[in-house]
This record gives sequence, C-alpha cells and structure tokens, in this order.
Amino acid sequence: MQRMRILLLLEEGELCVCRIVAVLDLAPSTISKHLSLLRAAGLVEMRKDGRWVYYQLPEGDAAEFVHPLLEWLRKSLRGDATIERDKVLLREVLTFDQCDIARNQRCR
Repeated sequence: MQRMRILLLLEEGELCVCRIVAVLDLAPSTISKHLSLLRAAGLVEMRKDGRWVYYQLPEGDAAEFVHPLLEWLRKSLRGDATIERDKVLLREVLTFDQCDIARNQRCR
C-alpha cells in the first residue's frame, strides 16, 4: 500500500524525500527502500540537488507505461480514507519549508 500511496503523491509533482516522509509518517529508511524499488521498476525518477533527493513520475516514453497504472490506482482507491488523508496532508506539508521539515525529522 505504501508504494501506491507514494505514486499517488507524486502525481502532484516532484517531491523531496522529506516531504514524502512527512506525509506517510514512516521512517526515512522505509521510504527510501520503497522509492528504491519503485525506481528499479521504472515507476519513478530521481534527481539529486546537493543534499536533497527528489522523486517524480517518469516523463517521455516511460510515462506511457506509468499513466495507465496511475489511472487504475486512482479508480481502485477512489474514496479510500488513507489516500484522501494523504492528499490533505500533502497540501499542508507543501506549505512548510523543506529545511524545517528535514530538521524536524532528524530531531525525532
């Protein structure tokens, strides 16, 4: 379920790992493992910018494979309380500075 949640979060656009951690409320190592598996499957792309790691849905030819999957996920999980809560939480998390989010996660 966590990987499906990540994919649906990434529909909103590129996200720093710290924002994904904040929404899903899982350990950074757990999120990183899920992202690694999604990346190996070609379902997400990664880029580094200094100490920050960002993930997004693939573009170009790879997107042709991912879009039908996302459409199926959206239909299958429509109305799911967890997915709806993730959307609300993501909107909130996007209002915070990612440095503050990362700093708070390190303090846990």
